[in-house]
Amino acid sequence: MQLHLLDGTYELFRSFFGAPSRAAPDGREIGAIAGIIGSTLGLLREPGVTHLAVATDYVIESFRNEMFDGYKTGEGIPEDLLGQFRLAEEAWEALGITVWKMVEFEADDGLASGAWKFEDQVERVVLLSPDKDLAQCVDGDRVVTFDRRQEIERNEQGVWEKFGVAPVSIPDYLGLVGDTADGIPGLPGWGAKSTATVLAHYRTIEEIPDDAADWEVTVR
Repeated sequence: MQLHLLDGTYELFRSFFGAPSRAAPDGREIGAIAGIIGSTLGLLREPGVTHLAVATDYVIESFRNEMFDGYKTGEGIPEDLLGQFRLAEEAWEALGITVWKMVEFEADDGLASGAWKFEDQVERVVLLSPDKDLAQCVDGDRVVTFDRRQEIERNEQGVWEKFGVAPVSIPDYLGLVGDTADGIPGLPGWGAKSTATVLAHYRTIEEIPDDAADWEVTVR
């Protein structure tokens, strides 16, 4: 048995900006809802998709905003999109799907927690999201990510090929390189190649010697 965990927030954004606008009889915008229903039904028809949960975060801000002022916020998100979060959750529940509604946490926190909790109870966990943060959850071939739009699956070897580091090093990698999607600026001078070279050897920021002269790897 495989467990598929769907990034509901990403799916709603993707549907909102990709599906035609549609109004309910009361005038509310529901184009994204129609889109995610069709997309989810299509997913459920795929071979091997028998157990599915969805994580959402209709409150875009999380505890990370208290830790870093520059972290992403809900500013600039269209009201017509925000107004469909609750409807989306109700739609998924109407389809019989478990919905993890995250508050103070993000959807990918819910997905990561689900992968950690159920990995040993199923043959494989598939994280249905393109979110780079979730690459840290990948474990061999048992926990993988899958980008539905690009149809790209990444196991542990795939994470190495994409980022040049092991899954366990992804938080450190994104902290050094930066992640514009989350509002993380990264550190000046730390590009993708140099960061991968250093973390492939030391794995975590804490293990990197303070003095570059003491490094056991060469960075240009």
